[in-house]
Amino acid sequence: MPPPKIDLASDDGLRVREARAAPRRDRAAAGETEDPWAEVPAILARIPELVFPARDFPATDFGAVGDGRTDAQAGLMRAITTCSQQGGGRVVVPPGDYLTGPLTLASHVNLHLAAGATLRFVADSCRYFPAVLTRWEGVECLATAPFLYARDQHHLALTGEGTIDGGAGPGRWWDWAGPWDGGEPTGWAPGRPDQRPARRRMQAWGEADTPVAERVFAAADLIRPMCVQFHCCHDVLVAGVTLRNLPMWGVHPVRSRAIAVRGVRVISRGPNNDGCVPDSSRDVLIEDCRFDTGDDCVAIKSGRNRDGRRVGLAAEDIVIRGCRMGEGHSGVAIGSEISGDVRRVFIDRCAMNSAPLDQALRIKGNSARGGTVEQIRVRDVEVGRVREAAVRLDLRYDAAEEQGERPPVVRDVRIERLRCAQSGRAVWIEGLPARPVRRVELTDCRFDRVDAPNVLAHVEEFTARGTVFPEPA
Repeated sequence: MPPPKIDLASDDGLRVREARAAPRRDRAAAGETEDPWAEVPAILARIPELVFPARDFPATDFGAVGDGRTDAQAGLMRAITTCSQQGGGRVVVPPGDYLTGPLTLASHVNLHLAAGATLRFVADSCRYFPAVLTRWEGVECLATAPFLYARDQHHLALTGEGTIDGGAGPGRWWDWAGPWDGGEPTGWAPGRPDQRPARRRMQAWGEADTPVAERVFAAADLIRPMCVQFHCCHDVLVAGVTLRNLPMWGVHPVRSRAIAVRGVRVISRGPNNDGCVPDSSRDVLIEDCRFDTGDDCVAIKSGRNRDGRRVGLAAEDIVIRGCRMGEGHSGVAIGSEISGDVRRVFIDRCAMNSAPLDQALRIKGNSARGGTVEQIRVRDVEVGRVREAAVRLDLRYDAAEEQGERPPVVRDVRIERLRCAQSGRAVWIEGLPARPVRRVELTDCRFDRVDAPNVLAHVEEFTARGTVFPEPA
């Protein structure tokens, strides 16, 4: 059963139905000294604990067979639809191997994958069409349906100890990326088709303000699907499940609010395999998760360039705590798509360690992306080994766009009690001559071994209290 067709005519320019949160004033700029961490309880209070009716709808009762050969998509969708129509409850996927195409989630439904249950998504691009409204690398378009997709839904969940297996690997999904500079090889070879022409067309549409309803892709364009995407949703829980072998991003809330991601494992080391991507979303908790990815473990975004400014929604009030980051580009990355702004991000009691991990914290943007990143808080983070720098703030990301006319603003970054055993550098900050990075504070941090000295270029008000930087080894 394919995803439902999209009616954009009633969407009034694809505006968010929820009222936009008014930006809060910058307390640091106003000279206030109150503890910004005091805002965290209020953020968490806006993320409700979801309760579902005590009714189970076993997927096998609706024709889903978990033998690894029979197509279970229709049975799974019948269970989800029936559960929603009857007022909600839990759709239970029992132990087994369920071969499926894309699934559309619904309000008041908890899709529960029991221990030993695997949703195994077929690597057939035609199965993921007709296209759905998505945001792909910061640009809105109609493209490949995510594996699990919800739009304009609320009070819904994906839970359990089961697994979502995207079936990706060299030559399956990953080769659509074309050549890739990290992780395992994609399986692409010169002369083979890939998504790069469609990606360039998508970005051109965003820069030209092409109506979203006209930004339509087909299966032949090879736009890789996201794994789990919530678009314009609220009151959402993802808990306990394992995501493996993904074509693209893992858990991707877009224009959404009140999202909890708890105890999730994302183990997928392919191209653009970011683990959790809060995108123009607010009131987000990412807690006790484990990430081993081919790209950033957690990546916070708010739209790319002109299209991100058109949407104009920040990613804000995001709490990341108790997570373990292994392989990846960055433990927590902010950007590079930050055109709609990012503010109030709290990173607490996380552990990061891997030889391939490039940075613990990275903020990245450029003069085409623009956007403001502010009020970033980090405390009690343990870093074993990272390759480039424990902290990197880079406003020259992607040299092809350096000459844009919208330099980003990065200010008010405070890091407390970060411990790093080994890194290429402790701190690597590159602002812009016309737009320096402002107000970066390190308090009681420790760096045991570094290979090269700090880089501080175009930075104002950098302070390090109770922090000693060792001589390079």
